Amino acid sequence: MQVHLVDATYELFRAHFAPRPPVLGKDGIPLSGVSGLVEQLLFLLREQGATHVGCATDRVIRSFRNDLYAGYKTDAGMPPELLAQFPIAEQAIEALGIVLWPMVEFEADDAIGAAAELFGADPRVERVVICTPDKDMAQCVRDERIVLWDRRRDIVYDDAGVRAKWGVPPESVPDRLALVGDAADGYPGCRAGATSRRRPCSPGTATSRRSLPAAAPGRCRGCATRSVSRRRSASTSQTRSSIATSRG
Repeated sequence: MQVHLVDATYELFRAHFAPRPPVLGKDGIPLSGVSGLVEQLLFLLREQGATHVGCATDRVIRSFRNDLYAGYKTDAGMPPELLAQFPIAEQAIEALGIVLWPMVEFEADDAIGAAAELFGADPRVERVVICTPDKDMAQCVRDERIVLWDRRRDIVYDDAGVRAKWGVPPESVPDRLALVGDAADGYPGCRAGATSRRRPCSPGTATSRRSLPAAAPGRCRGCATRSVSRRRSASTSQTRSSIATSRG
């Protein structure tokens, strides 16, 4: 069997901001995000053949990473009508019979990373498919057994795909993000790593409908931050690498 792990927060955001007529519920409550999320999950189940599915959500946008870096993403500036859809979306996921991991202290990425490790080690599972285009999750890829699937573009990234796309092996993705930054998560990169946005790093620099068990807390992948010229830069890079590392 294959296990599909869905970043439901991403699907909710994508659907809410999609250029299509708004979907309104009772008393005019905006439900475009929930509607689009449910449509995507049903398509995954009915048309794309998924049988074992788990979804993770960010019930609370803030996480422990905000304590590591003050500029890390929060819910500031997010439309209140979007935030109000999270509890409804979680109810809809469970109504479909899909396992839900609603995250509070940690993030949806951490739940998916922990689940990928758990099911990737299960001999009954042929392959784990992480359903998100989020480059952060590329760190969880393991050969062809745990892969990243960008459903919007229908691109599957295995180990070779991650190296070709981002220029580093999966375990070095947190280091790469520490160097080049991640605007979506709210932290800048280091000056020395700015050029790696367009140029791959050299090898020398890389250091379901059926019930699924709850993913045990744990790290998806970890990697040590490479040394840089100044101690201050090394400390900053290490902090950002830690932020970018998926945990559970």
